[in-house]
Amino acid sequence: MPTPDFILELREHIGHQELWLTGISAVVLDAARERMLCVRRADSGAWTPVTGILDPGEEPAVAAEREVLEEAGIRCRALRLVDVRTIAPITHPNGDRARYLDLCFLCTHEAGEPHPADGENTEAAWFPLYALPEMNARFREQIAIALSDEPAARFRR
Repeated sequence: MPTPDFILELREHIGHQELWLTGISAVVLDAARERMLCVRRADSGAWTPVTGILDPGEEPAVAAEREVLEEAGIRCRALRLVDVRTIAPITHPNGDRARYLDLCFLCTHEAGEPHPADGENTEAAWFPLYALPEMNARFREQIAIALSDEPAARFRR
């Protein structure tokens, strides 16, 4: 589901004005911690971890698990919060503006084989940690944090 219904309803009232939303990023590792799940976004062609938007009242870890299942057909379990950051403002191709508080989770694979499950992505696959596809600096940093096994989440001042 590309745009949640609650956002479409809000847009009917506020048009393209900037929305403050909570998003998630899910760094999903296989059980052996040798491979990471990556998806190729349909809108940009970029490889990323699974990302998504929390529904109103939804627990963040539950949202991470839901988004991974919806986008890549994988059941996973969120293990811990690894990073909290504000993403720079985004203007979508239709003119909608948004800014996100991103909560990044380290997750572990429980079941399923990756596939593009909902149309948001054109590919979903496991990649060895030593051969991840090209990604932007934010995702590279979040992956490094997740792999560092630091017990506390990072945040910026």
